[in-house]
Amino acid sequence: MTDDADGLSIRVLLIGLCMGTADAVPGVSGGTIALLAGIYDRLIDGITNVTPDAGVRALRAAVSLDASGVWAVVEETDALFLGTLGVGIVGALVVVSRVVHFAEVNYPVALFGFFFGLILASAIVLSRQISLDTTRHATAAAAGFVLAFALSGNVELLAGQSLLLTFVAGTVAISAMILPGISGALILVVLGQYTYLTETLSTFTDALLALVTGGALARVVDLGTVVAAFLVGAAVGLFTVARVVDRALEADRQTTMAFLVALVAGALRAPVNEVSTRDGLAWTNDVLVQFAVVAAIGAVLLFALDRYAVDLDLDDGADVDVAVDDAR
Repeated sequence: MTDDADGLSIRVLLIGLCMGTADAVPGVSGGTIALLAGIYDRLIDGITNVTPDAGVRALRAAVSLDASGVWAVVEETDALFLGTLGVGIVGALVVVSRVVHFAEVNYPVALFGFFFGLILASAIVLSRQISLDTTRHATAAAAGFVLAFALSGNVELLAGQSLLLTFVAGTVAISAMILPGISGALILVVLGQYTYLTETLSTFTDALLALVTGGALARVVDLGTVVAAFLVGAAVGLFTVARVVDRALEADRQTTMAFLVALVAGALRAPVNEVSTRDGLAWTNDVLVQFAVVAAIGAVLLFALDRYAVDLDLDDGADVDVAVDDAR
């Protein structure tokens, strides 16, 4: 077990901020940031150790006022590390969601053009990790592409908003958020829930702040129900879907990665569809040029991250080099 001070360090908080920022934009994975920072194995180990049994033991120790018993569970699950990381992730998600909401309302073409560039560059970067030299790999890739492409269109099942759909979105998105490569935000785009959930989170934080000056509690409860549905879904996904995907990677990494990378490629339809179906927008020459220019900027930024992330001194150098080599 690592030192307690390391679990509560500013460095861990900063990595959490970077992961949250990455998770909030389609095309970049918080899991990739964790890998580059050299904390990915520790993150997965900690999540794996957070089990119902550990929770029960911690609760029993707390009820019995057994501080040593509580602390034993804290150390076993690396709770200080996960908590510090979580604070950074949540903080970044709240801030970035506000930026995304503002851009979505005022500059939708630029926003979704930027996302298109991030997704395209991610697909290209990730394609280095796969090979389609077997029928199984090619079939998995085809299935992933078709699935993402189909879901990225106007699917009636995903139309509108509901607590059940929000719950499902949280369950699936959290799995991507902790995996290197595919982005949780990208999954939300594919499911047609990205702009809705970023807007809801932004409005929810505004409503919470408004309570100080006499804002309506009913508004907070209404929006908070949606946020809670997503968080409950994320918690369920963390202990179910995420572990299934992790085991699939262990059992047959190449086939699983072929499917996941193809999901990214198929999702390129999503930002195009967002612009195509938005009221008051049409694919004029001006819109097309703006979309293409901002997409190029997004792609260049992601290529730069991939090219120079190895130079980031996030974890004593050596671990980062190994992590980057493994990722590639």
